[in-house]
Amino acid sequence: MDQYPSQLIENAVKEISRLPGIGKKSALRIVLHLLKKDSTLSKDLANSIVKMREETQYCEICGNISDQKTCQVCLSPRRDRSILCVVEDTRDVLAIENTGQYNGLYHVLGGLISPLDGMGPEELNIGKLQNRLKDNLEIKEILLALSPNMEGDTTAFYLSKKIASHGIKLSSIARGIPIGGELEYADEITLGRSIASRIQYNQENK
Repeated sequence: MDQYPSQLIENAVKEISRLPGIGKKSALRIVLHLLKKDSTLSKDLANSIVKMREETQYCEICGNISDQKTCQVCLSPRRDRSILCVVEDTRDVLAIENTGQYNGLYHVLGGLISPLDGMGPEELNIGKLQNRLKDNLEIKEILLALSPNMEGDTTAFYLSKKIASHGIKLSSIARGIPIGGELEYADEITLGRSIASRIQYNQENK
């Protein structure tokens, strides 16, 4: 059983270690670091987390995380509005933006179809995607940038059926990303090349 010099430290370590990728040893180092620094660091950290949790919104257009009702990507007049990149979540948006190879718009699904996890099409932002395609005649291409695993392929196939009636070009990122991998963990060069060399989506190959 781990021993701590005080109950306050033990409580802090317990809470911090609940975050992904942080074990109790790392959490303890963080706690001890905060104790050594001026109290304003801890206060600023706590305040920023509370403010982030209470004030963060989801863009009413694309579903990306935003500080306001409409995110900066959707508002930007410099984005190419003829192409819409469909991703699983905000982490994928960040990964793609970091490549510098894409300048279109996004649509965040909020997950992937996974019956085993109880995640069906109705839990995702698919209805909102169909409404965007129906109401926006500027969109000429849909780029499916989903992780190349079973859930990603299932979701891509489902979307291809839904999008077909709109008569819009459907493409997917090239298979530079390893099969079974996650988009957010791909290096920027590989992900950038996969986007730049995207291919036409073909249902028959799925």
